[in-house]
Amino acid sequence: MSATLQNVQSNIPANSASATNDQSMSQQISRLGDHALLASTVTVLAWIGAMKFTAYEAGAIEGLVASSPLTAWLYSVFSLQGASNLIGSVEIVIALTLLIGIRYRPAAILGSLAAIATFAVTSSFLLTAPGWEASLGGFPALSVVPGQFLLKDIVLLGAAISLLGKALSRKS
Repeated sequence: MSATLQNVQSNIPANSASATNDQSMSQQISRLGDHALLASTVTVLAWIGAMKFTAYEAGAIEGLVASSPLTAWLYSVFSLQGASNLIGSVEIVIALTLLIGIRYRPAAILGSLAAIATFAVTSSFLLTAPGWEASLGGFPALSVVPGQFLLKDIVLLGAAISLLGKALSRKS
């Protein structure tokens, strides 16, 4: 082997192909995670939004909505079912806007901002709804409903923030 070829080979790290494969796999997993984050956020918003059109769900959210200064006013303007229908409509529109955002960056930004607002409001219910379990000494012991039920909204808020970051970083 010539000295030049040996010098070139010795300057190439032995694991460069492995590092390239690891980077490629990392990028693929990140893309899969991005798609899963969008799909799961859209699914949650659409599904829960559709449920708001049932009397069961309207009754189930009454205590949460009524306990928050951000949403309690809805019941002075709408009936129990009317307020629930409005909330459900907003959630479904946000889900559809996020879907449209796959193709149109402004829709992705708008949908992400709306999802952030939605999940910020629902996360705030942890502070306004009676969610601490008294039989366990109160704070920090969360009741199953609404406490633990609402805890997932903190994760959904994080997902919406991540979706906004992805939308803002897109070129078109």
